[in-house]
Amino acid sequence: MANISDVVLFEPEIPQNTGNIIRLCANTGAKLHLIYPLGFVLNDKKMKRAGLDYHDDVEIITYINWDDFKYKNLSRRLIAIETNGSSLYDKILYTNQDMLIFGSETKGLSGYVLNQVDFIVSIPMILGQRSLNLSNSVSVVLFESWRQNNFNIED
Repeated sequence: MANISDVVLFEPEIPQNTGNIIRLCANTGAKLHLIYPLGFVLNDKKMKRAGLDYHDDVEIITYINWDDFKYKNLSRRLIAIETNGSSLYDKILYTNQDMLIFGSETKGLSGYVLNQVDFIVSIPMILGQRSLNLSNSVSVVLFESWRQNNFNIED
């Protein structure tokens, strides 16, 4: 298992993005946390196709809602990635105890969620652009977490 942060998807809507993120988590050793409601069922054909045969290589933990997630992860540092974050994603030090929280594709993260996290960071983009694709955003931040830990694949 890699020395890397966990990935949290808050109410993801597009099964192909989640499938791509499953594949990413399998190849980095990250755990994937999914917070309901989802915009698809977990055995969605499009999600499985995007994730190829990596689904069995990822620990996927599901939660009925944000409060369930928060209660079960009280000791973890929560880092939200949002377009209006107060600092850039590469300006903080990541550990394997961090949880990287990404919002849904169309709504992002609610104020309720953002008020309960430890940090809000952003990925830089040129002016006038709204957002990156969810699976691309997860890749950027997850690899920074792993890079900071020297791509260590041992716990």
